[in-house]
Amino acid sequence: PNDLQHAYTLSSTMSGDGQTIGIIDAYNDPNAEHDMNMYRTTYHLSSCTTANKCFTKVNQSGGTTRYPRSDQGWAGEIALDLDMASAICPLCHILLVEANSSSFNALGTSVNTAARLGATVISNSYGGPEDAQSAQSLAHYYNHPGVIITASSGDSGYGVQLPAALNTVIAVGGTSLTQDSTTIRGWRESAWDGSGSGCSQYVSKPVWQQDSGCHNRAVADVSAVADPDTGVAVYNTYGGAGWGVHGGTSASPPFFSGVFVLGGEA
Repeated sequence: PNDLQHAYTLSSTMSGDGQTIGIIDAYNDPNAEHDMNMYRTTYHLSSCTTANKCFTKVNQSGGTTRYPRSDQGWAGEIALDLDMASAICPLCHILLVEANSSSFNALGTSVNTAARLGATVISNSYGGPEDAQSAQSLAHYYNHPGVIITASSGDSGYGVQLPAALNTVIAVGGTSLTQDSTTIRGWRESAWDGSGSGCSQYVSKPVWQQDSGCHNRAVADVSAVADPDTGVAVYNTYGGAGWGVHGGTSASPPFFSGVFVLGGEA
């Protein structure tokens, strides 16, 4: 967290209190709260628990008793999302919504639930291929005026995916980030070639885009560290051995969700 705060000149000690970051993932991570607080304790961040009402975990309908089946693959994704939200905005409350499956309908329903339960920023670290039917049928899930919605641009290089290509979300790409004492910033950063990018085939430009490179919506809007070779520390014990280094544009949407809160935009 200290490295990320320094690299991006963030001020997390004063901002974010009272704001809620919604984290959308599929299936259940039974160790999510424990693992996130191991990360936070290790890096001297305040605890964020169900007991102190900083952390809430719900199913896609908003319930707190019957969660989806547990899944070790998605648990790593959940751990990454929770740790990055914690690193960037340690004063934020965190709402984890676990979808019943990895289908767009289940994940989209979870976005609606996060908005209904008061999330001011909603992070989506997943995506699928763009096609005309999905671009039309999924749009309503990701349209919540007044709520910032971030989404991964993808990890397969050139080419866009949903929901990042929708014009109601902020598409988040990835960079390579390394320390470099020879620079004024103290860090060297460049575009990561694995980051999803390109022009939507079906989604019109959002009002904030004025470029001539894409007739339709261009991806991405913002980017932050995501290159697995310059990845971030994550703690995960459900399917993981504890500490590991993770990357991909799964890391950057929860990162930027915290940034928007710190910037007063949420």
